[in-house]
Amino acid sequence: MVGPQYDFLANPLGVVRSTFDAAVASVSDPSAFDGRDWGVFPLFHHFLSDQSSLSQVPLLTPATIKWVKPNTLVRFRGMIQDMLGNEFYIGAYKDGSVWRTNKFMDVSQSLMASSVDMRIWERRLLYCVPVPGLSPWTQVSVEEFGDLSMDCKSENREKRRREDGESSDMPVSGDEVQNSPNSKRMREGEHSSVASHSQGAATEIASSGTSLVSGLDSNSPPCLVKIYDSPDSELKLNDIFEFVGILTSDLELEEDDEDCDLSDGFSEDPLRHLPPSKVPHLHCFIQRKLAVHDFLQHNPIVEPRPNLVRGIREALLRHLTAVLSNDDLATHFMLLHLLSKVHARADDLAVGKLSLNLTCFSKETVSVFGKPLSVALKNLLPFTFCIPLTVEYLNSVSLTPKKNYDTNRLETGVLQLAEGSHLIVDETKLEAGTLNSVGVENTRLLKNLMELQKVEYDFKYYKVDMTTDFQLLVLSEGKSNILPADVIVPFRPSATSCSGAVTAEALEAWRWYLATVRQLSHTIEPEMQKVIESDLVAARQADRSLSSQDLSRLVTMGRLMSLSYGETSLSLEHWQMVKELERLRRERL
Repeated sequence: MVGPQYDFLANPLGVVRSTFDAAVASVSDPSAFDGRDWGVFPLFHHFLSDQSSLSQVPLLTPATIKWVKPNTLVRFRGMIQDMLGNEFYIGAYKDGSVWRTNKFMDVSQSLMASSVDMRIWERRLLYCVPVPGLSPWTQVSVEEFGDLSMDCKSENREKRRREDGESSDMPVSGDEVQNSPNSKRMREGEHSSVASHSQGAATEIASSGTSLVSGLDSNSPPCLVKIYDSPDSELKLNDIFEFVGILTSDLELEEDDEDCDLSDGFSEDPLRHLPPSKVPHLHCFIQRKLAVHDFLQHNPIVEPRPNLVRGIREALLRHLTAVLSNDDLATHFMLLHLLSKVHARADDLAVGKLSLNLTCFSKETVSVFGKPLSVALKNLLPFTFCIPLTVEYLNSVSLTPKKNYDTNRLETGVLQLAEGSHLIVDETKLEAGTLNSVGVENTRLLKNLMELQKVEYDFKYYKVDMTTDFQLLVLSEGKSNILPADVIVPFRPSATSCSGAVTAEALEAWRWYLATVRQLSHTIEPEMQKVIESDLVAARQADRSLSSQDLSRLVTMGRLMSLSYGETSLSLEHWQMVKELERLRRERL
């Protein structure tokens, strides 16, 4: 059982070292720990299983990074933008007659001499960035962490004033280490084939992680996350995770790294050091995949009962109607669109998506009606993004991620987004012009995204289709020729946007509603299936222009209509509502 001798928050490396010493005393040979844990992970899992303990761990944000002390326990929430492969390091070595470990560290805690008594271990490197398009309401303020009085900037300024001979090591535990990083580096340089703290990231990381994605906060730090003893299947590109581990972000290390370029001889592509002060390093104990619910500031544990959901639904519809200037038809389709998600795939079909194209917008009216809609969606959804579509944009922007083999990095593109992201594509500024080869390719990529919910990643010698689940809303003057949406609704405002002030409680309820209802399972009973089939056959006979995609879309709308009421089985009443919405839409075309 965890005892009071462990200080998980301020001295996690002390926990690592203490448990290692105890484990070595019992087995005498650290080779038994190759690729295995010696008891550290259960201790941290037990400590962090208590919500009150987890809440004490600072969340790394632009507001908190300057207050958090290096080598303490932190949390980082971000999207896996690149997977840098594995890194080899000296995991255990003999200091005289005593075995020590470098696991969960960037630098050694003591001097190392050439010795056969070394264990080479490996860890995975993930380059993570703040979630693209993250809405401001998801951010956690520094005040929520209480009095984080340790100002690391002032400490680091003091370190810079020290003489080289007086430089002291970064604190790794309760015991003081008297050897300077410079002296350690000289000794570790003898083992350049296996640099004990090969931090493994090229200097291009800092810019490529953010600069290509407009809308991503460049002040938000990316993070190099080091993963230990974790199955590969648990971590996937573009997934959003919360990592809990030891932070390395120290200016003294940066100064030393500028004077010495160590590389990892076991890596296929040696990578230069990246200053931890610019891209913090996090040695991970626990990782947890995040869903939309995890970004809600106040997430009530409430069952989505139909009577509760109905009230929230009606209030949200009133709000959206005001935002959409009293266009009731557009409002109902907007709600179904916001609840849509890909819940299955059949061949190349993404089942469950419902992209929406609102037409009858112009350059002038999009600022009047489109901007309030964009603001409203940003207040409701955690990940939102806007693409201003112009000929110049199409001809120049990098939409798809591309592999750079010179740096061995995946350079991000605009469409490298997290699952569940909402995209508004504004076509109103698109004028006549000539597309170059880049523009033609970008047009094809956008069309594939809209139709198949896939983004093609360019690995130079081959391409890989990555499945996505984005909600796409297109604002255009006429039917979009670039983005063939599932539903086209001419926008008919009857008044200027008149949405009034919205209470924080109402916004929280609507966010919970959209996040919760979207995840509900859904079935269609056999009796209802027969009714739907009969109606679809009749619709096809009445209008031969209806495609199989049109009929599939009606079924999707029926499913979403039921879910909007918190019901998991399609009823005849809701099916009739879908047919009426479709009739009104077709009359408006």
